[in-house]
Amino acid sequence: MNFEQDTLALLALAAARRTPPRVRALHLPLAQPDDALSGAWCVLELDDGTLGLGYVRHGSSLEALQAHVTAVTGADALALTAGFTAAPDADGGTTRTLGFAAVHALSNWLFRGAGWAPPPADDSVGGLRPEAGETIGMIGLFGPLVPRLLASGAQLVVLELRRELHGTRDDGVLVTGDAAALAECTQVLATGTVLLNGSFERMRAACVAAQRFVLIGPSAGIVPDALFARGVTELGGAWIVDPLSYLRSLAQGTKPGAAARKFRLVAADYPGASALIERL
Repeated sequence: MNFEQDTLALLALAAARRTPPRVRALHLPLAQPDDALSGAWCVLELDDGTLGLGYVRHGSSLEALQAHVTAVTGADALALTAGFTAAPDADGGTTRTLGFAAVHALSNWLFRGAGWAPPPADDSVGGLRPEAGETIGMIGLFGPLVPRLLASGAQLVVLELRRELHGTRDDGVLVTGDAAALAECTQVLATGTVLLNGSFERMRAACVAAQRFVLIGPSAGIVPDALFARGVTELGGAWIVDPLSYLRSLAQGTKPGAAARKFRLVAADYPGASALIERL
C-alpha cells in the first residue's frame, strides 16, 4: 500500500475505537491566490471544534470548493478521508483537497483525544544542521531560509516548479526542475505540499543519500506513522491552539498569529498511532 492508504488504515482503527465527530462546516479563504503555483488554506471543522487544513492549490479553485460547502456539512469525516487517495487532479483537485482536510482533522482529533501534542519548534529550518561543504536539498524554494543554510558554508540545491527561477543564482544556489539533482543531498527540507500533489514517495526516493528528510508546513501535521516508515525523519507543522481565533483569522483574511504555533516532531520522539489509539 502507499502512504495514503496506510494513513487511512490507522485513522479507521482510531474510529473503530471511538466514533469520531462529523463535519460541522467547511470554511474557505477569502480569495483564490493570484499566483497559479501558490495557494491558500481552507479549514474543515468537526462537531467537537477540531480543525483540519486543506490546501487550495492551483488545481482546486474556490469556486469548485464552494459547491461542496453544503454537501460536506454533517458528513462522515472518516468517509471523506477516502478522497485523499484520489489523483491530485481529480475533479480539479477538490476531491483530494477535501480528503486531505479530513485526514488532517481526524489526525488532530486523535492527538487531542489521546492527550498528546507535538512539541514546539526550536528553530525555523526543521532542525537541519548543515556543515561546510555539505550539499543540502530543498524541495520548494523557501526563500527566507536560504541565507541561514548558506551561512554554514553548505551548498544548496533547490527543486522548484517555477521554470523562471531555474538556473544557478548569484549566491551559488542551483534551482532546477530535475529531481535527479537531489541524489547527492545528505539533508533535505521539503514542503509538506508533496503530500497533496502526489509526489511524496517519488521525491523521497530521489533523495537516495539523505540521512535526514524533513517535511515542513501546515500540511505536515497528519498522523505521521506512514511517513516515518518511508524515511521522513522530522516534521515541522502548525498546531492550532485556539480554533475559534483561527477561524476568525481565516474569515478576515489575516494571519492566525497566536491561534497556532509551530511544532517540530522527530520520529524517535513520536509515541506511534497504536499507542495514541489505546488512549482514546
